[in-house]
Amino acid sequence: PSALMVNASASTAVMVRRWADPAATDALLEDLRADAAVLGPAMGVGEGTREAVVSAARTDAALVLDADALTSFEAAPEELFAVLRPGDVLTPHPGEFRRLFPDIAAREDMNRIEAAAMAAGRAGCCVLLKGPDTVIAAPGHLPVVNRHASPALATAGSGDVLAGLIGGLAAQGVGGFDAACAAAWLHGDCGLRLGTGLIAEDLAEILPERLGTLHRTMQRQRALGHLIAHKS
Repeated sequence: PSALMVNASASTAVMVRRWADPAATDALLEDLRADAAVLGPAMGVGEGTREAVVSAARTDAALVLDADALTSFEAAPEELFAVLRPGDVLTPHPGEFRRLFPDIAAREDMNRIEAAAMAAGRAGCCVLLKGPDTVIAAPGHLPVVNRHASPALATAGSGDVLAGLIGGLAAQGVGGFDAACAAAWLHGDCGLRLGTGLIAEDLAEILPERLGTLHRTMQRQRALGHLIAHKS
């Protein structure tokens, strides 16, 4: 046990504390003045997670729901859809998608883009359907397909990092759909740069470098546009 405690204290990928009162998640988020919250990874499947999600939805914080926060509503997905807001984001993999939208997933006449769009309409928020061709759909938006990614991202914890990226952008005021699109691209870009053998923790470590490269590229493009405008 002592070795596990030492490892947990040094690793941000290890959950070290369980939230004891899921029904009061709204009070916790309000105390933290949270602008966004990621719920699901390592929460466990069951009533406590359902209570936490419903409670969190009573706040102004944008919600990013993944993993156990999705599976916990398998028996009654309409209870989840009833509390979601347009700025929230669901990030299911195909299995979680089937649990929340079984009738849509079962339709053989519908492709992934159509399925994600229909699911987003039903949920009333953004749905990011993970896969080799990740689909991001939301009411009022044309669906986006992200293929800028690597098969190496199919590793434990990678989806949690994606949810965290969306949550981080949402906390800065980016809308749910735009946050999901940007995060999917960044997540995929990190995966492409790292390549085979990556683990989830590697994604967070390379992200600052990728963001810096993207920022410099955008600066060059703006400077070039300014130069062209003045020459013309």
